[in-house]
Amino acid sequence: MSTPAGYQRLVNLLHFARVVEAGSFAEAARRAGTTTSALSKAVSRFEQQHGVRLLHRSTHALALTAEGERLLEGARDLLREAERLEARLDHAASNGHGGRIRLSAPAPLIRTCLARQVPALLRAGPHIELDLKVDDGALDLAAEGIDVSIRFGALTGQPGLITTPLGSFPWLLAATPRYVEAMGAPRNPADLERHHQIGYRDPASGQLLAWQFAEAADEAPVRVIPRPRLIVEDVGGAWQMMRQGLGLAWLPGWAGLADLREGRVVELLADRRIAEVPIHAVRLARRHTPRRVRTLLDGLAEAAREWRIVERNEAETFRGTVDHG
Repeated sequence: MSTPAGYQRLVNLLHFARVVEAGSFAEAARRAGTTTSALSKAVSRFEQQHGVRLLHRSTHALALTAEGERLLEGARDLLREAERLEARLDHAASNGHGGRIRLSAPAPLIRTCLARQVPALLRAGPHIELDLKVDDGALDLAAEGIDVSIRFGALTGQPGLITTPLGSFPWLLAATPRYVEAMGAPRNPADLERHHQIGYRDPASGQLLAWQFAEAADEAPVRVIPRPRLIVEDVGGAWQMMRQGLGLAWLPGWAGLADLREGRVVELLADRRIAEVPIHAVRLARRHTPRRVRTLLDGLAEAAREWRIVERNEAETFRGTVDHG
């Protein structure tokens, strides 16, 4: 459904007021939890629609035009009223459990883990309605109306956001017991040359992912560019092909937790794992966090416990126990 033109013009006018109040597009974007480009485009659209110029832009400063001066006071009144209304809504929401929450996460995590955990999340918050959206890490939370986003890796250069750690997960080399019995287990990364390999191509970048293995503590990881017999753009699909005995695969541990725990798949070179990847729940910084969002964050923290695998010293591996032929 398209946004009504009148509403969009009002939003663009509020963006103009925010930019003037902040003194720069960059600072206004930081406060709003959006991008400098998005705010600049909003103000430009307003100027084009009304045939006026509100701001003189330069590399180091902004200055109001005569038209901008005349419009500013009314725009500030609208902004103050919008902020008062938002504060009242946030306060009301923070005192109630119910309502819709927009949750975004990487597509493979939704398919592999979250899809089966949604019933538990809804039971924990019986008045919550969940709207799940695929997020490759580039979504603008403010523009998309996202309440909580699950992100992997280190979070840098994202001002105006609050992060909640959910734990971490390893990338690991895996195969089926039958494959290892037939082909042997690699003793080190150099042994991978003689094995069938299943590669994972990142659909966001289009790049074949290099496999990484730890060396000594003070050395960079060893990067192995796989020569895959198969290439798959879906983590779950790559895991299933590996589970059918078609080769080795280097994938995130959460992609096949049940298979690992029940022995249908085994980890290889477990002592060569690189550092685990952190997981965060990310949300916009606001005066009040609605109670329904806090309930969801608690549920996600519990769900994330299931995304881990057994510790290395507990895991059954075939390193040193199988004829290496």
